[in-house]
Amino acid sequence: MQSREHKEIKKVSIFANTNKSESSILVESIHRYLYSRGISDDIYLTNSIEEINKIDDRSDLAIILGGDGTVLSCARFLHSKGIPMLAVNLGTFGFITEICQDEWIQAFEEYEKGIAQVSRRLMVRVSVKRDGKKVFQSHGLNEMTISSSGLSKMISLQMYINDTHAGLFRSDGVIVATPTGSTGYSLAAGGPILDVHLDALIINPICPFTLSNRPLVIGGDDVIKIVISQGQKTDLSLTVDGQVLFPLREEDEILVEKSRSKALLIESTRRNYYDVIRDKLKWSGGMHA
Repeated sequence: MQSREHKEIKKVSIFANTNKSESSILVESIHRYLYSRGISDDIYLTNSIEEINKIDDRSDLAIILGGDGTVLSCARFLHSKGIPMLAVNLGTFGFITEICQDEWIQAFEEYEKGIAQVSRRLMVRVSVKRDGKKVFQSHGLNEMTISSSGLSKMISLQMYINDTHAGLFRSDGVIVATPTGSTGYSLAAGGPILDVHLDALIINPICPFTLSNRPLVIGGDDVIKIVISQGQKTDLSLTVDGQVLFPLREEDEILVEKSRSKALLIESTRRNYYDVIRDKLKWSGGMHA
C-alpha cells in the first residue's frame, strides 16, 4: 500500500482555453476557492499556450481547463519544470483529461491529501539535423509525425533503430507515438493501444506501400533516426502533437527519443485508464466495439 503524503500547495497556475465557453465561469470558481483557502494563483487565459512566455516556477500545481489539445500544449510547456497538472475536461472527447468539471474540487483535495496519485507520462524529444547542425527541437506527449505536405502522398524514409538500419519505408508517412499517444492519431492509423505507464514507443507507418511494414513497439530507451531520402515527389513536414509544425528537406535527419523529463498528470480516483478507454471507445461488456 502506498503511503499518503500530504502536499502543501501555496501557489497554483491556472491555464484556461478561452475557446471553451465554460472556462471563464470555472476560472472564477477556482479562483474564489483558492482565495478562501489562502492559496495564491496566476491565471493565464489564452487560446494558444505558445503565447505564454513565462510562468512562476514556484507554482506547486497547474490546473488545466480545456480538452486534450490544451493538455498537450501545457505538457510541452511544463514538463521540464516538474509541475503536476490537474487536467479538467472541457472538451468533447478527453482521453487525457479524466477529471470532469464537477469533480475538480474533489480531485484537488484528494491530491492535496496524497490520495490521488500522479501519473508520470513518457514524452518524446524530437530534433532535426540539417547539414550537420540542429535546426529544430521540440517535445511531445502524444506523438511526432512525418508526412507529405503536397499533393503526392507517397514519401520515402530510411529508418534506423539504435544505429541498426531497420529498412526503407515507403508510405504516406510515419508516426512515432508514446503510450499516451497510442489512443490518438496512431490508433486511427491502425496502431496498438498501450498502457500509459509503459516505457515504450510505437513506430507506426501510415498506409505503407509494403504491407509487411506493420506497427512496431520498441523500448523506451531505444533511439530512432529517420533520414529523408533524396528524390521525394512532394514536400514533407514534421508535426509534434499535431500542434507544432516544421518543414523538412531531403537528407534531413530526424532523431526521436524519450525526453529526460515526464509530464505529471494527476489521476482521477473515480475512473482509471481502462475505464476511460472502455467508455470512449464504446466497448460494451467485452473487448469489441
